[in-house]
Amino acid sequence: MSAHNFTVDRLEVGLMGANCYIVANSSTKDACLIDPGGEPDRIKNFLKKKGLNLKFIINTHGHGDHILGNGYFDCPVYIHRLEKDFLTDPNKNLSGMFGLFLKTSKAAKLLEDEEKVLLDDLELEIMHTPGHTPGGISIKLNGVVFTGDTLFAGGVGRTDLPDGNDETLLKSIKEKLFNLNDDTIVYPGHGEESTIGQEKRTNPFFV
Repeated sequence: MSAHNFTVDRLEVGLMGANCYIVANSSTKDACLIDPGGEPDRIKNFLKKKGLNLKFIINTHGHGDHILGNGYFDCPVYIHRLEKDFLTDPNKNLSGMFGLFLKTSKAAKLLEDEEKVLLDDLELEIMHTPGHTPGGISIKLNGVVFTGDTLFAGGVGRTDLPDGNDETLLKSIKEKLFNLNDDTIVYPGHGEESTIGQEKRTNPFFV
């Protein structure tokens, strides 16, 4: 996708098929990664092929399938302050359950709700959308929103894992995400894209 002077590309990575998004400023070729959850060499090759300069990584939350690739890139990692320990604690990031015991780069920046993260003249706005995890975030940028494992096309994030909360998750979606314009494109942590309007009308958790 290309609009508003930026591009969004999606790579499905890792055993869990997490979506890694490459957001690039069309003018400057500076880029950020959202959730490099695996296959770092493939992501690096994509960046190289497109001639992009990676500036930082944002994790929507700290589960292993979204943070696995963090340490393979020479750039700072940003995550919500409530997920700080997920980066280095295999029990929190759930990798311990799979015998992986993942410890990745420590956060260079701890994010807060409504904080603005700049990629040159692009402004990524952090929305705290807890429920799947306590510090789960969505990231808003000019008509698109990256929802991590909060909202999917036709579904919502799991809340049966440690630190999950069903009521909190549905509240995050209804009170924050569903307040965005209906034509806002939803880029979820797994699966295909959707729009806010589509999810309001057809998502079985809300209709």
